[in-house]
Amino acid sequence: MTAGMFLAGTAQAANSWGLPNEETARFEAKVVDVLCELKDDCPTDGGAGRRQLGLLLDDGTLVLPVKNSTPFSGTQVELLPFLGKKVVADGLFMTNHGVRLFALQFVREAPDGEWRGANRFLKAWAENNGYTADAKETKQWFRHDPRVKALIGEQGKLGLGPEADKAFLEE
Repeated sequence: MTAGMFLAGTAQAANSWGLPNEETARFEAKVVDVLCELKDDCPTDGGAGRRQLGLLLDDGTLVLPVKNSTPFSGTQVELLPFLGKKVVADGLFMTNHGVRLFALQFVREAPDGEWRGANRFLKAWAENNGYTADAKETKQWFRHDPRVKALIGEQGKLGLGPEADKAFLEE
C-alpha cells in the first residue's frame, strides 16, 4: 500500500465480503483511461465505456478497480461519468495468490460530492440489451450478453478455442 493513500480513518461505507486479506479503503484519485495513461492512446470519450478505467493517485500509483457489486462486471459504468475528474473511491482491497485487487463499492466526486453505490451495471446492461432491470436475463446477464457469447464462440469457454473446449469436455 502506498503511504498516504488513505484519507483520514478507514472506509466507513465499504461492506466486508469476507474475502482473504480484505482491507477496507477510502482514497482520492483521478479517474483515467488506463490505455491513455500507459500507451498515450487517448480517445476523447475514454472509449465510451469499452476501455478499462483506473484510479490515478497523486503519487502516480495506478489502481485498477476490477469489479463493482455485480458479479462478473467491471467498473466502467460507475466511473465513466467521472472521467478526468477527482473522485473519492470507497471499497475493498484484497490479495489473492499475490495479486492485489480493488473492488469499488461507492464513489463520489471529490471532495464532497454525493455518494453513489457501485451498482449501476445491471440497469445499464438491461437498457442496452432490451430487457427490464428485473428480468431473468438481466439477473444472469453474463449468460445473455451478445459480447460474451461472441467471445465464447470465438475463443471457447476455456479461452483456448472451441477445439480445446471439445477435447476438455470429452475427457
